[in-house]
Amino acid sequence: MNSKNTICLWYDGTALDAAAFYARTFPDSTVDAVHHAPGDYPAGKQGDVLTVEFTVMGIPCLGLNGGPAFKHNEAFSFQVATDDQAETDRLWNAIVGNGGQESACGWCKDRWGISWQITPRILTRAVTSPDRATAKRAFDAMMHMTKIDIAAIEVAVGR
Repeated sequence: MNSKNTICLWYDGTALDAAAFYARTFPDSTVDAVHHAPGDYPAGKQGDVLTVEFTVMGIPCLGLNGGPAFKHNEAFSFQVATDDQAETDRLWNAIVGNGGQESACGWCKDRWGISWQITPRILTRAVTSPDRATAKRAFDAMMHMTKIDIAAIEVAVGR
């Protein structure tokens, strides 16, 4: 791993499965290296997959098969900026349809417990608009959504 800063994600023996899913699902994502434990450890045995180096949309990550001690939560999420409804739908449906779960306001969780914000760029522009009335209308519309509906955001902002 050459990056000075890498996101380390804790898994319960499923780091390689998660990394492979991310590599299939997201552009600029790869499984870069798989490292096996040189000896027994609390969550596994010598030869088990211990760590997986992978890249998610250009971001270097390390999956650590550390066992069941720690669970993911929404305090950490990947935010993915999408360009259109087709990309939003494809990514959302891939995560939710692969054992994940829906949440509110464009958030969902993959089957490993990692949170994702699938956020169309138009939504970000709308809720950060210098026109505060426009921003509020977009925000109010978003608050009633699970997966973001770009057409509904456009209606809310008057496009």
